[in-house]
Amino acid sequence: MKPKHLIALLTVFALPGCAPESGDKSASAPSDKVAASTLLNVSYDVTRDYYKDYNPIFTKHYATKHPNVTINIQQSHGGSSKQALSVANGLQADVVTMNQSSDIDLLVQKGLVSSDWQKQFPNNAVPFTSTTVFLVRKGNPLQVKDWSDLARDNIKVVVANPKTSGNGRYSFLAAHAYALKTNQNDESKAIEFTKKLLKNIPVFENGGRAATTTFVQRNIGDVLITFENEANLAAKQLGNGNFEIVYPSYSILMESPVAVVNSVTDKKGSTAAATEYLNYLWSKPAQELGAKLYLRPTDKDVLAANAATFPKVETFRPTEVFGPWDQIMKKYFADGGLFDQLTTK
Repeated sequence: MKPKHLIALLTVFALPGCAPESGDKSASAPSDKVAASTLLNVSYDVTRDYYKDYNPIFTKHYATKHPNVTINIQQSHGGSSKQALSVANGLQADVVTMNQSSDIDLLVQKGLVSSDWQKQFPNNAVPFTSTTVFLVRKGNPLQVKDWSDLARDNIKVVVANPKTSGNGRYSFLAAHAYALKTNQNDESKAIEFTKKLLKNIPVFENGGRAATTTFVQRNIGDVLITFENEANLAAKQLGNGNFEIVYPSYSILMESPVAVVNSVTDKKGSTAAATEYLNYLWSKPAQELGAKLYLRPTDKDVLAANAATFPKVETFRPTEVFGPWDQIMKKYFADGGLFDQLTTK
């Protein structure tokens, strides 16, 4: 159980319209503090479990360095790109913790985030990585082993919407890259495969956590395509042993970049606190927490200590196969792009 003084220091709640985490609670700042600082972290939806645990750890750390300041952390979760658009349209985030760099680059274009944001933190501002895997029902009754199985006629696939969710976008790109690789980069054959797979998706959920809920709790579909950390959470904590994870032969590397929203923090005077909040993601406690929740740490020692948790899988960076993110977004996910073309009936 967390000490009462830590609970008093932390406020975690979601803003209206921002896909809040159920059960979020808030607490007022202690009266004996002489100053207060409030930060809003706008993040993608499947990180809610991580930040729910990270925020008290950071709060305790911050209190030791700033004993006369109360730090309150507010959370907002939803599809990564939808969240980025919310910030671009005025949501007053102090920090953004997304799952693809293009979402932060959008905020750079809007003048909200510094153009050198990737240089402000270690590892190009990426504290954790993940990869895309399959979650199947116990015993894998349909014997799903690789991407090719997801294009079979008897399969129903659950996935997040690539138009609004980074989770869904990585899923689409992973499937298409697999098709390119197995067809010697024959684009027409790859498109044919991807179209077959997409036909097996009855509905696109608005985010990764919504897709998990549909598959695990509503018992819809045969396969869930999602991030490794979300699949592990569903299989080991939410699913009561009724699910198992399948690692495809070839998958995508998801990088989770973070940035300070300087246009907000400079006005509030919260830039230092926001920077400290993000910097602490590379601390040993934060990296170990990530590993515990199945996020692949960028700290090599922490990753090595948790090697059994993370099976080796051949992965690729999206930019290595498809070019820069701005080109990826335009070609595949913009209105009229390949995703729209393949899903239009």
